[in-house]
Amino acid sequence: MAGQPPPWAYTAILLCALSLGRAIEIPMDLSQPPTITKQSVKDHIVDPRDNILIECEAKGNPAPSFHWTRNSKFFNIAKDPRVSMRRRSGTLVIDFRSGGRPEEYEGEYQCFARNKFGTALSNRIRLQVSKSPLWPKENLDPVVVQEGAPLTLQCNPPPGLPSPVIFWMSSSMEPITQDKRVSQGHNGDLYFSNVVLQDMQTDYSCNARFHFTHTIQQKNPFTLKVLTNHPYNDSSLRNHPDMYSARGVAERTPSFMYPQGTASSQMVLRGMDLLLECIASGVPTPDIAWYKKGGDLPSDKAKFENFNKALRITNVSEEDSGEYFCLASNKMGSIRHTISVRVKAAPYWLDEPKNLILAPGEDGRLVCRANGNPKPTVQWMVNGEPLQSAPPNPNREVAGDTIIFRDTQISSRAVYQCNSSNEHGYLLANAFVSVLDVPPRMLSPRNQLIRVILYNRTRLDCPFFGSPIPTLRWFKNGQGSNLDGGNYHVYENGSLEIKMIRKEDQGIYTCVATNILGKAENQVRLEVKDPTRIYRMPEDQVAKRGSTVQLECRVKHDPSLKLTVSWLKDDEPLYISNRMKKEEDSLTIFGVAERDQGSYTCVASTELDQDLAKAYLTVLGNHRCPRPAAAPAPLPRVQRADQATPTNRLAALPKGRPDRPRDLELTDLAERSVRLTWIPGDDNNSPITDYVVQFEEDQFQPGVWHDHSRFPGSVNSAVLRLSPYVNYQFRVIAINEVGSSHPSLPSERYRTSGAPPESNPSDVKGEGTRKNNMEITWTPMNATSAFGPNLRYIVKWRRREAREAWNNVTVWGSRYVVGQTPVYVPYEIRVQAENDFGKGPEPDTVIGYSGEDYPRAAPTDVKIRVLNSTAISLQWSRVYSDTVQGQLREYRAYYWRESSLLKNLWVSQKRQQAGFPGDRLRGVVSRLFPYSNYKLEMVVVNGRGDGPRSETKEFTTPEGVPSAPRRFRVRQPNLETINLEWDHPEHPNGILIGYTLKYVAFNGTKVGKQIVENFSPNQTKFTVQRADPVSRYRFSLSARTQVGSGEAVTEESPAPPNEAPDEQSIWNVTVVPNSKWANITWKHGFGPGTDFVVEYIDSNHTKKTVPVKAQAQPVQLTDLYPGMTYTLRVYSRDNEGISSAVITFMTSAAYTNNQADIATQGWFIGLMCAIALLVLILLIVCFIKRSRGGKYPVREKKDVPLGPEDPKEEDGSFDYSDEDNKPLQGSQTSLDGTIKQQESDDSLVDYGEGGEGQFNEDGSFIGQYTVKKDKEETEGNESSEATSPVNAIYSLA
Repeated sequence: MAGQPPPWAYTAILLCALSLGRAIEIPMDLSQPPTITKQSVKDHIVDPRDNILIECEAKGNPAPSFHWTRNSKFFNIAKDPRVSMRRRSGTLVIDFRSGGRPEEYEGEYQCFARNKFGTALSNRIRLQVSKSPLWPKENLDPVVVQEGAPLTLQCNPPPGLPSPVIFWMSSSMEPITQDKRVSQGHNGDLYFSNVVLQDMQTDYSCNARFHFTHTIQQKNPFTLKVLTNHPYNDSSLRNHPDMYSARGVAERTPSFMYPQGTASSQMVLRGMDLLLECIASGVPTPDIAWYKKGGDLPSDKAKFENFNKALRITNVSEEDSGEYFCLASNKMGSIRHTISVRVKAAPYWLDEPKNLILAPGEDGRLVCRANGNPKPTVQWMVNGEPLQSAPPNPNREVAGDTIIFRDTQISSRAVYQCNSSNEHGYLLANAFVSVLDVPPRMLSPRNQLIRVILYNRTRLDCPFFGSPIPTLRWFKNGQGSNLDGGNYHVYENGSLEIKMIRKEDQGIYTCVATNILGKAENQVRLEVKDPTRIYRMPEDQVAKRGSTVQLECRVKHDPSLKLTVSWLKDDEPLYISNRMKKEEDSLTIFGVAERDQGSYTCVASTELDQDLAKAYLTVLGNHRCPRPAAAPAPLPRVQRADQATPTNRLAALPKGRPDRPRDLELTDLAERSVRLTWIPGDDNNSPITDYVVQFEEDQFQPGVWHDHSRFPGSVNSAVLRLSPYVNYQFRVIAINEVGSSHPSLPSERYRTSGAPPESNPSDVKGEGTRKNNMEITWTPMNATSAFGPNLRYIVKWRRREAREAWNNVTVWGSRYVVGQTPVYVPYEIRVQAENDFGKGPEPDTVIGYSGEDYPRAAPTDVKIRVLNSTAISLQWSRVYSDTVQGQLREYRAYYWRESSLLKNLWVSQKRQQAGFPGDRLRGVVSRLFPYSNYKLEMVVVNGRGDGPRSETKEFTTPEGVPSAPRRFRVRQPNLETINLEWDHPEHPNGILIGYTLKYVAFNGTKVGKQIVENFSPNQTKFTVQRADPVSRYRFSLSARTQVGSGEAVTEESPAPPNEAPDEQSIWNVTVVPNSKWANITWKHGFGPGTDFVVEYIDSNHTKKTVPVKAQAQPVQLTDLYPGMTYTLRVYSRDNEGISSAVITFMTSAAYTNNQADIATQGWFIGLMCAIALLVLILLIVCFIKRSRGGKYPVREKKDVPLGPEDPKEEDGSFDYSDEDNKPLQGSQTSLDGTIKQQESDDSLVDYGEGGEGQFNEDGSFIGQYTVKKDKEETEGNESSEATSPVNAIYSLA
């Protein structure tokens, strides 16, 4: 803590730091274009009760004038008496004191600030008036709900601007208690995962609080009526370990109330908060857990809300996109909902354009780079007008997001606007181009005095301006050499940083700014002050109540600085009462009371720095000894004489961790050692085995304790070896077989004297991060190895081959970057520690390498040999070492599956890679897909990346064995048969020639003979006839290619469902449902005359029972609802515990009037009318022909069908026969009017010259079929022309 200056001491440093990153500012007495300095937010929502204020302020020389647009049109302020503009500002004021509606002024406003050098624009400000609409009046009926059922009370607040804050209360304004069962969703609705009887004890009202009006509107309250099987609200049931079953509430698996379904999606903008929500119902109340597929939740940004029902991720970035899912679970089961999150982004700056100040004839550029999702478009404007419509400027060139200026002149002055926008928003930036000829000038007061503390770091600021931009140099005490390098560093803006202030740094510093027009200078006087140090610190004390305590605090400080000593108690300012006396170097407390117990901190401060020292005062009261932050002392063990415990029973006493050691004392103080003595605490019936001594130092890691050494439990004093220049504080921990004690109170501090370092940093490395640099890094030394103040490192390096002179630099951190290095050259590196007492030992030399560049050559003479259907062997020629340009990491093969040899089989062409580390010349690529065409390229890989790709090679893998058939299903519809179904393999890996099924019957340990069946490649079903109704079957199915059988999939048949048990029971319940009734049958093991009960429950949880007399089967349930799901069981009326399994069935949907009746459909009526009209026209034409004596030319039947190009058709004749015009049974009229025969067999080729064997897309064999013969050539001879009435009309006409 010592030596840390107060915040005000850093004023000069802070000003310098701020100046490092600020944009160039032109002094206001110089001519300059306008700059917007203040404006309203883009979305400006105002209170309708107040006057409207739209801010726009700007600076410039001459002072700019302002005008506004509203909705992209000029806004004439003079024509509206309510609107005025503030003087010397562009801020609009709209006054409603004399009346008017604020809503009339809503719209999009933009401010223009203009002077003779250009025009600057504000953002487009969308003005909206806040709205607080009233809740619509409504009468809410009581909500009736069954106990245990889920419930949602909808809020539906009126849409306000901005949206109101929603909360639920009772009508008596009591908050609704929320927990994981009852909670409010993000949409404002109140969700009950399950309703309990106590929910009726209050009503529920949704409240909306509006931001601007600070009003709360309340919706009419909901009242609940809970239907229950246990009407008494018995407190014993409320505390029952299984409350739901005790109250007769059926337990249910979870289901989602919000969101609905199993999947949803959500879009969020970058930088916003992502809120995912899952609310589930169920009995018992489900727990919600959140996960991200393929990764972990971002622990630093993710937090759970609303009893784990909501997941909030703050400041979303693109890495947060992906699939999240919530898991709702209770003891009955679990469900999940997947939410696909897409992260988009409004435009955000990568490189915002900055003001450009140039001298005549100079070159410059404006850069406007932004990113977003989708990628934003960039539009340039000049003085508020599109750049395309601006007058041409031969000195200006637009290259996408950059404007380049060459040989600028005074006429080039203007304000440029960059607008970057996408569908989610926009960014607008102004940047002016100012062309000035100004000699250097200083902008800060002259002859400033800067006072700093010895060994601190500081910056001297020298703000300046000029055009062209001047160069700035620093000098000390009038010396001729420029200050830069070593302990000094000059920043681009001219600030001088002194890394560690020493006494000799005191003096007068001069900064000189120079350009072609002249020079200017300023001086800064630097005074170095000694640090403030507390050399006699207050010590921890234990005092009796009523005694006097003195806490010392002796301080050494710079005599030219005013010293102030103050005290804190428990980190708060201490009130000096009449029992206390504060002196210059101590604090005395008279008549110590228990309230005086606590920590006391002495604060010694000057206007530049301060030092702290803390001590703890423990006050002893009557019969007790309080110990702060420690476990209470054990009660004394009192033992009567007649109840003495024999020695051999000592082990029976309870054991505990030891008490903390106390009264630590430091003696035998030496430069590198000290003796620590302590008093052991009570061992609590378990001997102390070890003591651990820990230390803490206050320079590098204050407040962090480290293990120093370990000693046997038999000692209470030890000599500790110490390091130089460490302000030690010690504590001791006792250990026995039960555990560790609390740490003792810390000892007084002891600072050792300093010395040069005795070691150097470890893990020194030299590696390139770019192709033209080398980054030297090391592990910094800790406090106990620094040995003195201002630990720093001397870094040396030189090229290994050249044996040139050593380069060196002093570094205070743990890295240094060497620039402008050749590509991948070895360097010798040394890093040596140094402090104010001297240098460490000579360091070891480490070999490092500069940065790598991409390889320049690709492997040549690449040869491929196919090993089998899934692997190939590669061989290539070595590249020359000088083309690697780095360390050769591996040769890498990139390969991808171009296509499959099976037709119509889609394959993924995703690139895959195989690496071959080291300087190898051959390798094997495995895990390929058989029967496929592949392409392959090879590259050389070093630490930078891939080199150029080799020539693309092609190869083909041979046929292999297929993967296992997919979706192998075993179904047992009855006791006689077992049905098997399967799908084709996902990866055929060749031409399928069939399937092999192996199955065996088993009954317990008895196994029958294995049976093997072979099937064609098209067969995907098989039925097994059971040998007996008791045995089960084990099936193994595999697919075959010419290479052999592939992986087999194994399934077992289910246990026989109709096997009757030996004891009395009910089984084989069968339901045959209709829309409003269902027939129920079952089997049982009871004797004749047994009565049963059929119990069924609908999806609304309404339970009904039907008593059944003996032998009265089937039973018909007649009061069912169409399309509803029911659960049903049958149990004995004499013993309800004997019940069938619960089965589920659904009634069919009934025909309703809502279903479309074809006879009433407009399209059907229109079709019938059209057909009737055509028939009528046909009859009229026929009648006219007959009345004229015409006749139908009839063509003789021929052996060949009439083709569409038959020349005999020219005379319009056709065969007219009722019998001939009928299409053949089983035929279908095609689009061209011909009739094609449909067959009932499995043929894929009905007609044609032949069909060859085909394969489906996964390569399985469909079958080979022969050419169908013409149906004895008679069915094809008949014309289909006359089958159409329209054709008939054309022929008759």
